[in-house]
Amino acid sequence: MSETPAVSRRLLLGGAVATGALAAGIAGSAQTASAATEQAPRRRPGQKSMIGVPFDAHRTVRVGVIGLGNRGAGMITGWAAVPGCTVTAVCDIRADRAKRAADRLVSRGEPRPAEFGGSADAYTEMLKRDDIDLVYIATPWEFHHEQGRAALLSGRHAMVELPVATELRELWDLVDTSERTRRHLMLAENCCYGRNELAVLKMAHDGLFGDITNGHGGYLHDLRELLFSDTYYTDSWRRLWHTRSTASLYPMHGLAPIAGAMDINRGDRMTTLRATSTAAKGLADYRERFVPRGHPSWKETYINGDLVTCLIETEKGRTIRAEHDVSSPRPYSRINSLAGSRGIVEDYAGPAPTGARVYLEPDHGGHTWRDFAGYRTEFDHWLWRTVGDDAANNGGHGGMDYVMQWRTVQLMRLGLAPDIDVYDSAAWCAPVPLSAASLARDGRPVEIPDFTRGGWAGARAGLDSRAVEMPPAS
Repeated sequence: MSETPAVSRRLLLGGAVATGALAAGIAGSAQTASAATEQAPRRRPGQKSMIGVPFDAHRTVRVGVIGLGNRGAGMITGWAAVPGCTVTAVCDIRADRAKRAADRLVSRGEPRPAEFGGSADAYTEMLKRDDIDLVYIATPWEFHHEQGRAALLSGRHAMVELPVATELRELWDLVDTSERTRRHLMLAENCCYGRNELAVLKMAHDGLFGDITNGHGGYLHDLRELLFSDTYYTDSWRRLWHTRSTASLYPMHGLAPIAGAMDINRGDRMTTLRATSTAAKGLADYRERFVPRGHPSWKETYINGDLVTCLIETEKGRTIRAEHDVSSPRPYSRINSLAGSRGIVEDYAGPAPTGARVYLEPDHGGHTWRDFAGYRTEFDHWLWRTVGDDAANNGGHGGMDYVMQWRTVQLMRLGLAPDIDVYDSAAWCAPVPLSAASLARDGRPVEIPDFTRGGWAGARAGLDSRAVEMPPAS
Protein backbone atom coordinates (compact mmCIF):
# COMPACT_ATOMS: atom_id res chain seq x y z
CA MET A 1 0.00 0.00 0.00
CA SER A 2 1.39 3.40 -0.97
CA GLU A 3 1.89 6.08 1.61
CA THR A 4 3.01 9.70 1.64
CA PRO A 5 5.72 11.09 3.93
CA ALA A 6 4.40 13.30 6.72
CA VAL A 7 4.42 17.00 5.86
CA SER A 8 3.89 20.05 8.00
CA ARG A 9 0.58 21.89 7.85
CA ARG A 10 2.11 24.89 6.11
CA LEU A 11 3.16 22.69 3.21
CA LEU A 12 -0.37 21.52 2.55
CA LEU A 13 -1.74 23.47 -0.35
CA GLY A 14 -5.45 23.60 -1.15
CA GLY A 15 -6.67 20.41 -2.78
CA ALA A 16 -6.87 16.77 -1.88
CA VAL A 17 -4.03 15.40 0.24
CA ALA A 18 -2.76 11.89 -0.36
CA THR A 19 -3.47 10.59 3.12
CA GLY A 20 -6.49 9.29 4.91
CA ALA A 21 -7.46 12.93 5.60
CA LEU A 22 -8.91 13.39 2.12
CA ALA A 23 -12.04 15.10 3.41
CA ALA A 24 -9.97 17.57 5.40
CA GLY A 25 -8.00 18.46 2.28
CA ILE A 26 -11.18 19.12 0.32
CA ALA A 27 -12.59 21.19 3.16
CA GLY A 28 -9.41 23.26 3.17
CA SER A 29 -9.81 23.88 -0.52
CA ALA A 30 -13.40 25.02 -0.04
CA GLN A 31 -12.21 27.51 2.56
CA THR A 32 -9.58 28.74 0.10
CA ALA A 33 -12.26 29.20 -2.54
CA SER A 34 -14.43 31.11 -0.10
CA ALA A 35 -11.51 33.33 0.87
CA ALA A 36 -10.97 34.19 -2.78
CA THR A 37 -14.36 35.85 -2.97
CA GLU A 38 -13.85 38.05 0.06
CA GLN A 39 -13.07 41.71 -0.33
CA ALA A 40 -9.46 42.80 -0.26
CA PRO A 41 -8.25 43.32 3.30
CA ARG A 42 -8.04 46.95 4.29
CA ARG A 43 -4.70 48.67 4.32
CA ARG A 44 -3.36 49.52 7.76
CA PRO A 45 -2.95 53.20 8.63
CA GLY A 46 0.01 54.60 6.73
CA GLN A 47 0.14 51.68 4.31
CA LYS A 48 0.17 52.85 0.69
CA SER A 49 0.30 51.37 -2.78
CA MET A 50 3.65 50.49 -4.33
CA ILE A 51 2.41 51.08 -7.88
CA GLY A 52 4.88 53.32 -9.68
CA VAL A 53 7.14 53.73 -6.66
CA PRO A 54 10.74 54.04 -7.89
CA PHE A 55 13.76 52.40 -6.36
CA ASP A 56 16.19 54.60 -4.54
CA ALA A 57 19.06 55.07 -6.99
CA HIS A 58 22.06 52.83 -6.29
CA ARG A 59 25.57 53.46 -7.56
CA THR A 60 26.21 49.72 -7.22
CA VAL A 61 23.60 47.04 -6.60
CA ARG A 62 24.74 44.56 -3.97
CA VAL A 63 23.01 41.19 -4.18
CA GLY A 64 22.62 38.53 -1.51
CA VAL A 65 21.58 35.08 -2.74
CA ILE A 66 19.53 32.58 -0.71
CA GLY A 67 19.44 29.09 -2.16
CA LEU A 68 22.31 27.65 -4.19
CA GLY A 69 20.84 24.57 -5.79
CA ASN A 70 20.65 24.26 -9.55
CA ARG A 71 18.83 27.55 -10.09
CA GLY A 72 20.55 29.74 -7.54
CA ALA A 73 24.04 28.49 -8.36
CA GLY A 74 23.36 29.02 -12.04
CA MET A 75 22.32 32.64 -11.55
CA ILE A 76 25.17 33.99 -9.42
CA THR A 77 27.58 34.52 -12.31
CA GLY A 78 24.88 36.40 -14.22
CA TRP A 79 24.39 38.81 -11.34
CA ALA A 80 28.14 39.36 -11.09
CA ALA A 81 28.43 39.99 -14.85
CA VAL A 82 25.91 42.85 -14.91
CA PRO A 83 27.65 46.25 -14.92
CA GLY A 84 27.38 47.91 -11.54
CA CYS A 85 26.32 44.75 -9.70
CA THR A 86 28.19 42.59 -7.22
CA VAL A 87 27.29 39.51 -5.19
CA THR A 88 28.17 40.31 -1.59
CA ALA A 89 26.70 37.29 0.23
CA VAL A 90 25.62 33.73 -0.55
CA CYS A 91 23.59 31.39 1.63
CA ASP A 92 22.39 27.80 1.54
CA ILE A 93 21.30 25.36 4.22
CA ARG A 94 24.23 23.25 2.98
CA ALA A 95 27.33 25.25 3.81
CA ASP A 96 29.41 23.48 1.16
CA ARG A 97 27.20 24.96 -1.54
CA ALA A 98 27.86 28.46 -0.27
CA LYS A 99 31.58 27.78 -0.35
CA ARG A 100 31.44 26.41 -3.90
CA ALA A 101 29.46 29.45 -5.04
CA ALA A 102 31.98 31.81 -3.47
CA ASP A 103 34.88 29.87 -4.99
CA ARG A 104 33.24 30.08 -8.41
CA LEU A 105 32.91 33.86 -8.21
CA VAL A 106 36.53 34.23 -7.09
CA SER A 107 37.69 32.04 -9.99
CA ARG A 108 36.01 34.53 -12.33
CA GLY A 109 37.88 37.45 -10.78
CA GLU A 110 35.02 38.65 -8.56
CA PRO A 111 35.34 39.65 -4.88
CA ARG A 112 34.64 36.79 -2.50
CA PRO A 113 31.13 37.06 -1.04
CA ALA A 114 30.39 36.36 2.60
CA GLU A 115 29.23 32.77 3.14
CA PHE A 116 26.31 31.60 5.25
CA GLY A 117 24.93 28.12 5.74
CA GLY A 118 24.67 25.05 7.89
CA SER A 119 21.16 25.64 9.23
CA ALA A 120 17.65 26.38 8.02
CA ASP A 121 17.75 29.90 9.45
CA ALA A 122 21.24 30.85 8.26
CA TYR A 123 19.65 33.36 5.88
CA THR A 124 18.49 35.42 8.87
CA GLU A 125 22.12 36.01 9.78
CA MET A 126 22.85 37.05 6.20
CA LEU A 127 20.03 39.58 6.34
CA LYS A 128 21.74 41.33 9.29
CA ARG A 129 24.49 42.57 6.99
CA ASP A 130 24.54 46.17 5.80
CA ASP A 131 25.99 45.50 2.34
CA ILE A 132 22.93 43.99 0.60
CA ASP A 133 20.43 45.95 -1.52
CA LEU A 134 18.61 43.10 -3.29
CA VAL A 135 17.93 39.60 -2.01
CA TYR A 136 17.55 36.94 -4.70
CA ILE A 137 15.73 33.83 -3.43
CA ALA A 138 15.97 30.47 -5.22
CA THR A 139 15.00 27.94 -2.56
CA PRO A 140 12.22 25.30 -2.72
CA TRP A 141 8.75 26.76 -3.12
CA GLU A 142 7.63 26.17 0.46
CA PHE A 143 10.20 28.67 1.77
CA HIS A 144 9.58 31.55 -0.66
CA HIS A 145 6.97 33.41 1.38
CA GLU A 146 8.89 33.24 4.64
CA GLN A 147 12.20 34.28 3.12
CA GLY A 148 10.74 36.93 0.81
CA ARG A 149 8.91 38.48 3.75
CA ALA A 150 12.06 38.42 5.87
CA ALA A 151 14.00 40.17 3.11
CA LEU A 152 11.42 42.98 2.95
CA LEU A 153 11.35 43.37 6.72
CA SER A 154 15.14 43.65 6.74
CA GLY A 155 14.84 46.70 4.49
CA ARG A 156 15.90 45.02 1.25
CA HIS A 157 14.16 44.58 -2.05
CA ALA A 158 13.48 40.96 -2.98
CA MET A 159 13.43 39.00 -6.20
CA VAL A 160 11.84 35.59 -5.63
CA GLU A 161 11.75 32.59 -7.92
CA LEU A 162 8.43 31.07 -8.95
CA PRO A 163 6.03 31.06 -7.16
CA VAL A 164 6.52 33.84 -4.61
CA ALA A 165 4.01 32.04 -2.35
CA THR A 166 1.61 29.12 -2.61
CA GLU A 167 -1.36 30.30 -0.53
CA LEU A 168 -3.65 33.32 -0.85
CA ARG A 169 -3.01 34.54 2.67
CA GLU A 170 0.73 34.43 1.95
CA LEU A 171 0.30 36.39 -1.27
CA TRP A 172 -1.70 39.06 0.55
CA ASP A 173 0.92 39.12 3.28
CA LEU A 174 3.69 39.82 0.76
CA VAL A 175 1.61 42.61 -0.80
CA ASP A 176 0.97 44.18 2.59
CA THR A 177 4.58 43.75 3.74
CA SER A 178 5.86 45.39 0.56
CA GLU A 179 3.50 48.32 1.08
CA ARG A 180 4.43 48.73 4.74
CA THR A 181 8.20 48.45 4.27
CA ARG A 182 8.21 50.49 1.00
CA ARG A 183 10.38 47.80 -0.54
CA HIS A 184 9.69 46.01 -3.79
CA LEU A 185 9.13 42.29 -4.16
CA MET A 186 9.40 40.97 -7.72
CA LEU A 187 8.74 37.57 -9.21
CA ALA A 188 11.81 36.31 -11.07
CA GLU A 189 9.69 35.64 -14.16
CA ASN A 190 12.47 35.31 -16.70
CA CYS A 191 10.11 34.23 -19.50
CA CYS A 192 8.66 37.75 -19.57
CA TYR A 193 12.09 38.79 -20.83
CA GLY A 194 12.25 36.15 -23.56
CA ARG A 195 13.03 37.54 -26.99
CA ASN A 196 9.87 36.21 -28.64
CA GLU A 197 7.68 37.18 -25.69
CA LEU A 198 8.91 40.79 -25.67
CA ALA A 199 8.50 41.08 -29.43
CA VAL A 200 4.92 39.77 -29.17
CA LEU A 201 4.24 42.31 -26.41
CA LYS A 202 5.44 45.16 -28.64
CA MET A 203 3.34 43.88 -31.52
CA ALA A 204 0.27 43.71 -29.28
CA HIS A 205 0.77 47.23 -27.99
CA ASP A 206 1.31 48.50 -31.54
CA GLY A 207 -2.06 47.06 -32.51
CA LEU A 208 -0.94 44.32 -34.92
CA PHE A 209 -3.36 41.81 -33.41
CA GLY A 210 -6.25 44.28 -33.37
CA ASP A 211 -8.38 44.00 -30.25
CA ILE A 212 -6.82 41.28 -28.10
CA THR A 213 -9.40 38.65 -27.22
CA ASN A 214 -7.50 35.65 -25.86
CA GLY A 215 -4.15 34.13 -25.03
CA HIS A 216 -2.80 30.67 -24.35
CA GLY A 217 0.31 29.96 -22.31
CA GLY A 218 1.76 26.94 -20.59
CA TYR A 219 4.59 25.20 -18.85
CA LEU A 220 4.75 21.89 -20.69
CA HIS A 221 8.05 20.32 -19.70
CA ASP A 222 8.79 16.62 -19.32
CA LEU A 223 10.54 16.62 -15.94
CA ARG A 224 10.01 12.95 -15.10
CA GLU A 225 13.68 11.97 -15.21
CA LEU A 226 14.72 14.97 -13.12
CA LEU A 227 11.85 14.53 -10.66
CA PHE A 228 13.05 11.02 -9.88
CA SER A 229 16.72 12.00 -9.78
CA ASP A 230 18.30 11.65 -6.34
CA THR A 231 20.51 14.70 -6.90
CA TYR A 232 18.76 17.28 -9.09
CA TYR A 233 16.00 18.45 -6.72
CA THR A 234 17.45 18.35 -3.22
CA ASP A 235 15.52 15.93 -1.00
CA SER A 236 13.09 15.40 -3.90
CA TRP A 237 11.30 18.58 -2.88
CA ARG A 238 9.67 19.21 -6.24
CA ARG A 239 8.40 15.65 -6.73
CA LEU A 240 6.87 15.70 -3.26
CA TRP A 241 4.60 18.58 -4.26
CA HIS A 242 2.87 16.09 -6.54
CA THR A 243 1.90 14.10 -3.44
CA ARG A 244 0.52 17.14 -1.61
CA SER A 245 -1.60 19.10 -4.00
CA THR A 246 -3.96 19.02 -6.96
CA ALA A 247 -3.02 22.58 -7.97
CA SER A 248 -1.51 23.98 -11.14
CA LEU A 249 1.86 24.17 -9.46
CA TYR A 250 3.83 26.29 -11.92
CA PRO A 251 1.68 28.17 -14.45
CA MET A 252 3.58 31.46 -14.39
CA HIS A 253 5.95 30.95 -17.34
CA GLY A 254 3.03 30.70 -19.74
CA LEU A 255 0.65 33.05 -17.97
CA ALA A 256 2.85 36.05 -17.21
CA PRO A 257 3.89 37.03 -20.77
CA ILE A 258 0.27 36.81 -21.92
CA ALA A 259 -0.81 38.93 -18.95
CA GLY A 260 1.84 41.48 -19.89
CA ALA A 261 0.61 41.73 -23.47
CA MET A 262 -2.96 42.18 -22.16
CA ASP A 263 -1.92 44.95 -19.74
CA ILE A 264 -3.11 43.03 -16.69
CA ASN A 265 -2.91 45.39 -13.68
CA ARG A 266 -2.42 48.21 -16.20
CA GLY A 267 -5.95 48.75 -17.48
CA ASP A 268 -7.34 45.23 -17.15
CA ARG A 269 -7.29 42.58 -14.45
CA MET A 270 -7.91 38.87 -14.03
CA THR A 271 -11.29 38.30 -12.36
CA THR A 272 -12.21 34.60 -12.28
CA LEU A 273 -10.52 31.24 -12.67
CA ARG A 274 -11.84 27.76 -13.26
CA ALA A 275 -9.64 24.69 -13.43
CA THR A 276 -9.74 21.23 -14.93
CA SER A 277 -7.37 18.35 -14.35
CA THR A 278 -6.58 15.04 -15.96
CA ALA A 279 -5.88 11.98 -13.86
CA ALA A 280 -2.49 11.61 -12.20
CA LYS A 281 -0.92 8.88 -14.33
CA GLY A 282 2.45 10.02 -15.66
CA LEU A 283 4.71 9.87 -12.61
CA ALA A 284 3.42 6.50 -11.41
CA ASP A 285 3.78 5.06 -14.91
CA TYR A 286 7.34 6.36 -15.23
CA ARG A 287 8.22 4.95 -11.80
CA GLU A 288 6.79 1.56 -12.77
CA ARG A 289 9.01 1.38 -15.84
CA PHE A 290 12.24 3.07 -14.80
CA VAL A 291 12.62 3.37 -11.00
CA PRO A 292 14.00 0.49 -8.90
CA ARG A 293 11.60 -0.94 -6.33
CA GLY A 294 13.81 0.04 -3.42
CA HIS A 295 13.67 3.73 -4.31
CA PRO A 296 11.97 5.97 -1.69
CA SER A 297 9.45 7.16 -4.28
CA TRP A 298 7.66 3.81 -4.08
CA LYS A 299 6.20 4.98 -0.76
CA GLU A 300 4.53 7.95 -2.49
CA THR A 301 1.08 8.45 -3.99
CA TYR A 302 0.79 11.08 -6.72
CA ILE A 303 -2.40 13.15 -6.76
CA ASN A 304 -1.46 16.10 -8.96
CA GLY A 305 -3.07 15.69 -12.38
CA ASP A 306 -0.74 15.35 -15.33
CA LEU A 307 -2.34 18.31 -17.13
CA VAL A 308 -3.96 21.04 -15.04
CA THR A 309 -5.63 23.77 -17.09
CA CYS A 310 -6.77 27.14 -15.79
CA LEU A 311 -9.28 29.18 -17.75
CA ILE A 312 -9.01 32.79 -16.63
CA GLU A 313 -11.36 35.64 -17.48
CA THR A 314 -10.52 39.32 -17.29
CA GLU A 315 -12.49 42.46 -16.50
CA LYS A 316 -12.50 43.37 -20.22
CA GLY A 317 -13.88 39.99 -21.26
CA ARG A 318 -10.65 38.43 -22.46
CA THR A 319 -9.73 34.84 -21.72
CA ILE A 320 -6.40 33.24 -20.87
CA ARG A 321 -5.78 29.50 -20.91
CA ALA A 322 -2.82 28.50 -18.76
CA GLU A 323 -1.60 24.89 -18.71
CA HIS A 324 0.82 22.95 -16.52
CA ASP A 325 2.20 19.49 -17.32
CA VAL A 326 5.55 18.14 -16.16
CA SER A 327 4.50 14.48 -15.94
CA SER A 328 3.93 13.50 -19.58
CA PRO A 329 6.26 12.59 -22.46
CA ARG A 330 6.27 15.63 -24.71
CA PRO A 331 8.60 18.24 -26.22
CA TYR A 332 9.08 21.43 -24.24
CA SER A 333 6.63 24.28 -24.85
CA ARG A 334 5.41 27.47 -23.23
CA ILE A 335 2.80 27.79 -26.03
CA ASN A 336 2.98 31.62 -26.00
CA SER A 337 -0.04 32.29 -28.20
CA LEU A 338 -1.86 35.60 -28.46
CA ALA A 339 -4.89 36.32 -30.65
CA GLY A 340 -7.14 39.22 -31.53
CA SER A 341 -9.48 40.60 -34.14
CA ARG A 342 -6.72 40.93 -36.75
CA GLY A 343 -4.45 37.96 -36.20
CA ILE A 344 -2.64 35.43 -34.07
CA VAL A 345 0.85 34.30 -33.11
CA GLU A 346 1.79 30.83 -31.90
CA ASP A 347 5.19 29.93 -30.48
CA TYR A 348 6.86 26.49 -30.41
CA ALA A 349 5.23 25.57 -33.69
CA GLY A 350 7.24 27.06 -36.52
CA PRO A 351 10.70 26.74 -38.09
CA ALA A 352 14.00 28.05 -36.76
CA PRO A 353 15.30 30.53 -35.78
CA THR A 354 12.30 31.77 -33.80
CA GLY A 355 10.19 28.62 -33.53
CA ALA A 356 7.07 30.74 -33.90
CA ARG A 357 4.45 31.29 -36.61
CA VAL A 358 2.09 34.17 -37.24
CA TYR A 359 -0.98 35.10 -39.26
CA LEU A 360 -1.93 38.78 -39.48
CA GLU A 361 -4.33 40.79 -41.60
CA PRO A 362 -3.86 42.54 -43.97
CA ASP A 363 -0.32 41.14 -44.44
CA HIS A 364 -1.37 37.51 -44.76
CA GLY A 365 -4.07 35.51 -46.47
CA GLY A 366 -4.83 32.13 -47.89
CA HIS A 367 -5.27 30.58 -44.44
CA THR A 368 -1.52 29.90 -44.37
CA TRP A 369 0.83 30.43 -41.42
CA ARG A 370 3.88 32.65 -41.98
CA ASP A 371 7.26 32.66 -40.30
CA PHE A 372 7.67 34.96 -37.30
CA ALA A 373 11.32 35.86 -37.96
CA GLY A 374 10.70 39.08 -39.84
CA TYR A 375 8.33 40.38 -37.18
CA ARG A 376 10.76 39.57 -34.39
CA THR A 377 13.44 41.54 -36.19
CA GLU A 378 11.13 44.50 -36.69
CA PHE A 379 9.70 44.46 -33.17
CA ASP A 380 12.76 43.29 -31.29
CA HIS A 381 12.61 44.84 -27.82
CA TRP A 382 15.25 47.43 -27.02
CA LEU A 383 16.57 45.26 -24.19
CA TRP A 384 17.54 42.52 -26.63
CA ARG A 385 18.97 45.04 -29.07
CA THR A 386 21.07 46.41 -26.21
CA VAL A 387 22.26 43.32 -24.32
CA GLY A 388 21.38 40.39 -26.57
CA ASP A 389 25.04 39.54 -27.26
CA ASP A 390 25.94 39.72 -23.57
CA ALA A 391 22.88 37.62 -22.71
CA ALA A 392 24.07 34.83 -24.97
CA ASN A 393 27.38 34.69 -23.08
CA ASN A 394 26.18 35.19 -19.51
CA GLY A 395 22.67 33.82 -19.14
CA GLY A 396 20.75 30.58 -19.29
CA HIS A 397 17.44 29.86 -20.98
CA GLY A 398 18.53 31.42 -24.24
CA GLY A 399 19.78 34.58 -22.52
CA MET A 400 16.52 35.64 -20.89
CA ASP A 401 17.96 35.08 -17.40
CA TYR A 402 20.65 37.68 -17.99
CA VAL A 403 18.26 40.14 -19.63
CA MET A 404 16.07 39.95 -16.51
CA GLN A 405 19.07 40.43 -14.22
CA TRP A 406 20.51 43.28 -16.30
CA ARG A 407 17.18 45.10 -16.41
CA THR A 408 16.60 44.71 -12.66
CA VAL A 409 20.02 46.15 -11.88
CA GLN A 410 19.50 48.96 -14.40
CA LEU A 411 16.19 49.95 -12.79
CA MET A 412 17.76 49.99 -9.34
CA ARG A 413 20.79 51.98 -10.47
CA LEU A 414 18.67 54.58 -12.28
CA GLY A 415 16.06 54.83 -9.52
CA LEU A 416 13.11 53.75 -11.70
CA ALA A 417 10.02 51.73 -10.85
CA PRO A 418 10.23 47.95 -11.49
CA ASP A 419 8.78 46.37 -14.63
CA ILE A 420 7.24 43.62 -12.47
CA ASP A 421 5.92 44.62 -9.04
CA VAL A 422 4.42 42.82 -6.06
CA TYR A 423 0.91 43.10 -7.53
CA ASP A 424 1.95 41.39 -10.77
CA SER A 425 3.80 38.78 -8.74
CA ALA A 426 0.78 38.01 -6.56
CA ALA A 427 -1.68 37.94 -9.47
CA TRP A 428 0.48 35.64 -11.58
CA CYS A 429 0.99 33.22 -8.65
CA ALA A 430 -2.64 33.26 -7.46
CA PRO A 431 -3.62 30.44 -9.89
CA VAL A 432 -1.63 28.03 -7.73
CA PRO A 433 -4.03 28.08 -4.74
CA LEU A 434 -7.05 29.10 -6.82
CA SER A 435 -6.74 26.16 -9.20
CA ALA A 436 -6.84 23.79 -6.23
CA ALA A 437 -9.83 25.68 -4.87
CA SER A 438 -11.68 25.41 -8.18
CA LEU A 439 -10.91 21.71 -8.55
CA ALA A 440 -12.26 21.10 -5.05
CA ARG A 441 -15.52 22.64 -6.27
CA ASP A 442 -15.71 20.39 -9.36
CA GLY A 443 -14.18 23.06 -11.58
CA ARG A 444 -16.56 25.84 -10.68
CA PRO A 445 -15.12 29.35 -10.99
CA VAL A 446 -13.48 31.16 -8.10
CA GLU A 447 -12.76 34.86 -7.90
CA ILE A 448 -9.24 36.19 -8.33
CA PRO A 449 -8.46 38.86 -5.72
CA ASP A 450 -7.59 42.38 -6.81
CA PHE A 451 -4.22 42.68 -5.13
CA THR A 452 -3.94 46.28 -6.36
CA ARG A 453 -7.07 47.28 -4.41
CA GLY A 454 -8.41 49.20 -7.40
CA GLY A 455 -5.07 50.38 -8.77
CA TRP A 456 -5.30 48.09 -11.79
CA ALA A 457 -7.54 50.44 -13.79
CA GLY A 458 -4.90 53.04 -14.61
CA ALA A 459 -2.55 52.73 -17.58
CA ARG A 460 1.13 52.59 -16.64
CA ALA A 461 4.40 51.27 -17.95
CA GLY A 462 5.51 47.71 -17.46
CA LEU A 463 7.52 45.39 -19.64
CA ASP A 464 6.87 47.74 -22.57
CA SER A 465 9.54 50.09 -21.26
CA ARG A 466 11.30 52.86 -23.15
CA ALA A 467 14.99 52.55 -23.88
CA VAL A 468 17.33 53.98 -21.26
CA GLU A 469 21.07 53.59 -20.85
CA MET A 470 22.81 51.66 -18.10
CA PRO A 471 24.93 54.05 -16.03
CA PRO A 472 28.65 53.43 -16.39
CA ALA A 473 30.04 51.10 -13.73
CA SER A 474 32.06 52.92 -11.12
